[in-house]
Amino acid sequence: MTKNKTETESITSSGEQKNKSGESRFYYYRMRFRKLGQEYTVSSSLNALAHGDLVLVRTDHGPEPAMIFGRAAGCPGCKEERGVSYVVLRRATHEEEGKYARLPILEQEAFDICLSRIKKLKLPMHLVRVERFFNGSKIIFYFTADSRVDFRELVKNLVQEFRTRVEMRQIGVRHETQMTGGLGACGRELCCTSFLKRFDSVSIKMAKAQDLPLNPTKISGVCNRLLCCLTYEYDSYRSMKKGMPRIGRSIRFEGGTYRVVRLMPLKGNVLTIGENGEERILTEEEWRSARPVQKPRQRQKNRKNPRKTQKKGGHHGKTSRAVGKKIK
Repeated sequence: MTKNKTETESITSSGEQKNKSGESRFYYYRMRFRKLGQEYTVSSSLNALAHGDLVLVRTDHGPEPAMIFGRAAGCPGCKEERGVSYVVLRRATHEEEGKYARLPILEQEAFDICLSRIKKLKLPMHLVRVERFFNGSKIIFYFTADSRVDFRELVKNLVQEFRTRVEMRQIGVRHETQMTGGLGACGRELCCTSFLKRFDSVSIKMAKAQDLPLNPTKISGVCNRLLCCLTYEYDSYRSMKKGMPRIGRSIRFEGGTYRVVRLMPLKGNVLTIGENGEERILTEEEWRSARPVQKPRQRQKNRKNPRKTQKKGGHHGKTSRAVGKKIK
């Protein structure tokens, strides 16, 4: 910041910038801990950060360097502050920039060493990624495996090699795809890599509600699981279909009977088939004015259950009498 700004504005110990009127001012940015990592929204009292600037953000295990990727949408005029993932503490120094540039090299070296130890011990696990804390206090090794793995011997070797805390963290296929990254069927970067913070449960019911083809190759992602984007518009489709006639139901319109075969919630139309087999699309005004055809109730015949009669004793009484006559 310039000298003029430092004279007119003051920064509190909490990282909050205030002007002469005492109002707090925050600026929002998009940042990543690694160049090919996930994006997060951060707040900062610095208003001159640009793409590529290196800053230090507050985390649970201490300050971590992060790279600014651009501005994020703010909330001008809002009384409440916007929710963010992290808070920028300050700009990084030249020494910290050099240390940050060497960090991917150290992580790759740790990855190669761990991979060689895994092959030597013949452990049934697949190493995905290595994350090293900026202060060097801890190294996390992410891996996938079909079952639980006894990696105690591996941890001993890694601790002796790096002389720091080592954590082996087993992840699933979705988290593996989130770390490795890639492009989806839409041609964009994977949602889990770019912005998703958690994985919601996805079911085949969501694809059915949106009239999507139930072909596994079309509704599955890179991780071979159902697409996470199936949850984005599921609630909207459910709310739009609430007042529409169900598929298979018959309605009466303009003196004819039509059977509903497909719903078009985005347009509000309904595809029906008439008694003569011809298809007809009914608009929202038309199918709302139509009357539902009630199915005739099936009459239930009062059939006596022979088991119930046996319990009452009627059948046993007759057999006992018949046996008695034969004995006589």
